[in-house]
Amino acid sequence: MKYVICIDNKDYESSLEVRKLYRVADESYLEDNLISIFDESGESYLYNKNMFMNVDIPIEVIEKIEFETV
Repeated sequence: MKYVICIDNKDYESSLEVRKLYRVADESYLEDNLISIFDESGESYLYNKNMFMNVDIPIEVIEKIEFETV
């Protein structure tokens, strides 16, 4: 699983929290400057990829996050 951190939630304040990690749902839209993430609704939606930064997270942390959110 890949995660990104939200750095801008302008116009999406109810769907995204700045400085929060979000799980990437689909990267196939990156060429279109979009990224699909699971937002606050729990569903995957497309957002401008410039609203997020990639985050390198150790596998041990990802396993812990995935276990607690399932």
